[in-house]
Amino acid sequence: MKESRLTLLIRPTERIGRTGLQVLEHSSRTAVTAVVSMLAARLCHLPQSYWAPITTLVITQSSLGSTLAVSWQRFVGTALGAAIGSLVATYFRPDMLVFGVGIFVLGLSCAALQSDRSAYRFGGVTLAIVLLLPRVESGWLVAFHRFAEVSIGIAIALLMTVLWPESSPGKSG
Repeated sequence: MKESRLTLLIRPTERIGRTGLQVLEHSSRTAVTAVVSMLAARLCHLPQSYWAPITTLVITQSSLGSTLAVSWQRFVGTALGAAIGSLVATYFRPDMLVFGVGIFVLGLSCAALQSDRSAYRFGGVTLAIVLLLPRVESGWLVAFHRFAEVSIGIAIALLMTVLWPESSPGKSG
């Protein structure tokens, strides 16, 4: 029986684990890493420390082989999004046209630096937070906080990848 296109499109591409033990290990590793990331951001007294574990969750869910490359791209994108967002927030009032132009400039900047879509995606999220969320602080301070929170999330995810590497999916047990 031939599978429908819909069935092929919704089929999981990367399982959490092949065995129950691998699922438990991955889930434990992810939970511990997210909590450590949250604690690290709180120790730094960052105002929206939840961005650190959100970033950590995204990175720890990447395949192990791509973790470093993905982390670097997300770091670059966050830095670009924070920089462009803070510049735009300093000189312009936040509105849809300004936001759209900022996203466009971010895309051109990512391409100029030969970054990938992951960098553009993370940069876009950072830029949106800096420009669109109501704030009382300066755009530069909001951008710095976002950059710090995401950087902590990336650093903790990478550190835990080294300290507690995921077992290979091909191994049993």
